[in-house]
Amino acid sequence: SSFECVKPSWVGIFVWPLMAGYGKSESPTVVLVTGGSGLVGKAINKVINEDDAAKGETWVFLSSKDGDLVDRNATEAIFKKHHPTHVIHLAARVGGLFHNMAKKVEFFRENMLINDNIMECCRIYGVKKLVSCLSTCIFPDKTTYPIDETMLHNGPPHNSNLGYSIAKRLVDSMNHCYKEQYGCQFTSLIPTNVYGPHDNFNVEDGHVIPGLIHKCYLAKQKGEDMVLWGSGTPMRQFIFSEDLARLIVWVLRDYQEIEPIILSVGEEDEVSISDVAQMICEAMDFKGKLVKDTTKADGQFKKTASNKKLRSYKPEFKFTPIREGIQTAVDWFVENYSVARK
Repeated sequence: SSFECVKPSWVGIFVWPLMAGYGKSESPTVVLVTGGSGLVGKAINKVINEDDAAKGETWVFLSSKDGDLVDRNATEAIFKKHHPTHVIHLAARVGGLFHNMAKKVEFFRENMLINDNIMECCRIYGVKKLVSCLSTCIFPDKTTYPIDETMLHNGPPHNSNLGYSIAKRLVDSMNHCYKEQYGCQFTSLIPTNVYGPHDNFNVEDGHVIPGLIHKCYLAKQKGEDMVLWGSGTPMRQFIFSEDLARLIVWVLRDYQEIEPIILSVGEEDEVSISDVAQMICEAMDFKGKLVKDTTKADGQFKKTASNKKLRSYKPEFKFTPIREGIQTAVDWFVENYSVARK
């Protein structure tokens, strides 16, 4: 089989008794992770391999080659093969700003189909808990800051990614519908900007940190200036992929609400793009000049999200400091340059 099925190497089946929704069933725990070969999926894989609670569980990490989740029959085949008891749903049709703007219909339709197939299969095949990953870009365009979970449906999202955003928002709506009608335990989480090893480091279409890491690498190789697009003044909250992975596993095990939860560093940890670029240059030991191309657009100045709800549950959770996380991501990229997505 081409499925990347990761079973921790311990012998015997042990059902972790404290997991939310695990009940008294003796059936072994099988956690299916869609989009399992990406940035967040790889981080979850690393985290659960170091997690004693996962010793008797089977974790199945799917990639796109294992079946097209847009196709209902292909999705059903995956559920019939693996009999998951729990699902972490990371898979989505994603793209950068310009791709999103040009293909709104495709982004809406494909994500709607993927999400509908996953949710309905979870219902039909008796999955005990489904955790879906949303995105902060789905919040209303016109809003007050900081954003919190109660504001999700308070107005239309930004027009640039309307198709994607509406499809993602409807996951939250349907979580409530499935709970009311069928009693399903479906919930969702909303991370801020994720970065780390195994990211997509494409300069044109990647996200801020991986794109800048690749740019800095090339500038260092060629002995050129490192060019930052825009003024560098916009502020963002970044979460290291392994921190997010630990929190997603916590949501799966212990978070009982249907309402979504924002997974983010605090408001006080917001950093400017300019500071991030500087940290990347230092991590890469880049000695050239960092210059700003202010003819390029900046995007939104800030999108501050509140993590008060998360902190009410996990007051002691320690986030990886951004400088340390960037160093890890840079080191991974340099060591894995030939195989990294770029």
